[in-house]
Amino acid sequence: MESRHKSMKAFGEDLALPEVQLQIINRNNGFPSFEEKYLEVGEGELRTGKIEIMQINLGKMCNQVCKHCHVDAGPDRKEIMTKETMQLCLDALASSDIQTVDLTGGAPELNPDFKWFVTEIKKLDKHIIVRSNLTILVTNGFEDYPEFLAKNKVEIVSSLPYYKASFTDRQRGNGVFAKSIKAMQILNELGYGKEDTGLIFNLVYNPVGAFLPPGQECLEKDYKRELAKNFGLVFNNLYTITNMPISRYLDYLLASGNYEDYMTKLVNAFNPAAAANVMCKYTLSVSWEGNLYDCDFNQMLELPVSEGAPRHIKDFNQAQLEGRKIIAGQHCFGCTAGAGSSCGGELT
Repeated sequence: MESRHKSMKAFGEDLALPEVQLQIINRNNGFPSFEEKYLEVGEGELRTGKIEIMQINLGKMCNQVCKHCHVDAGPDRKEIMTKETMQLCLDALASSDIQTVDLTGGAPELNPDFKWFVTEIKKLDKHIIVRSNLTILVTNGFEDYPEFLAKNKVEIVSSLPYYKASFTDRQRGNGVFAKSIKAMQILNELGYGKEDTGLIFNLVYNPVGAFLPPGQECLEKDYKRELAKNFGLVFNNLYTITNMPISRYLDYLLASGNYEDYMTKLVNAFNPAAAANVMCKYTLSVSWEGNLYDCDFNQMLELPVSEGAPRHIKDFNQAQLEGRKIIAGQHCFGCTAGAGSSCGGELT
C-alpha cells in the first residue's frame, strides 16, 4: 500500500477515500452526465428489473495486488465477511427466487468460512459463481479447493490479462502467469472447461493500459488457440471487461496522465444498446459488511442503493429492491462504452 499512497499524495488527494474518488470522477469537464446520456436508451430513468444475481463480496483480503483492482484488495486488507453476515445472506436467498450467487473478493477463498458458505448456498439449489484469481488454488493450504469447487459444481471465473506471461505479470505481479497456468491445468484435470462435464470455467480479459478492450469473440479465439497450443489448456468462454476509473486504476490513470483521455474515450463510446443491458438492472451487490449496492463499483465508492430501499441484507425485501432507481455517476460510462462491459463480459 505504501507505493500506492506515494503516487496519490503527488496529487494532494487521498484516493483511498471514496468521496475523493467521486469528486474526481464526477468532474465531467463539459461532458453530459451519465443520467442525461442514459435517456438516449429511451426507457426513462435507469431502474432495476427483476433481481437475478446476488453478488456477494466475502472480503478485501487477497494474495495478489493487481494494478487494475477496483477493490484495492491485497494481503494487508483485513475486511472479511463474518459467518453471521453470511447467514443473513442465506436467509435472504432462501426467501427469494434469485437463482445465481456470485462470490467475489479480494480472493473469496481466503474467507475462513468460504467452504461452509458454498455448501449452504448449494443446499438452497442456487447456481454458484466464484471469481477466483487462480493463484490462490495453488497456494499452500488451498490445494484441496479445486476438488471442492468441482464437487459442488461451482462455476469458476478467473482473470487472465493475456495468454503471454509478460502482459499478465505486468498487471498482476511477477510469477502470476506461471502459477495461473498451473492452476488451470489442475482445473482441466478435474474436468473444468471440458464439454459434457457441467464444470464451467471462464476467463476474464482486462486491458493492460488506458484503452478499451478489443472485440470479445475474436480475442476468445486467440486465447483458446494460444493456450491450447502452448499449454494444452481449454476453457469455456472469455469475458472482456473494461477497467473502471476507480481505486487503483484511477490512481494509474492520474499518475500516467491518461485520465482525461480515458474518460473522453468512455463518454464518446457510449452505446445505448449496451446501456439498455447494464448488469445493475438485474444484480444486487452485497458488501462484506452486508450493505446493499446497485453494483460492485458503487460498493467500492460507498454509494448505497437509493433511499427508501432496504440498505442492509438483514432487511432484505426483494419486492422493495426491484424497480428501484439506480444510483449512477460518471464511472458508469465504463459499462456502456462500445460493446459494453459487465461481470459477464460484453453486453451487445
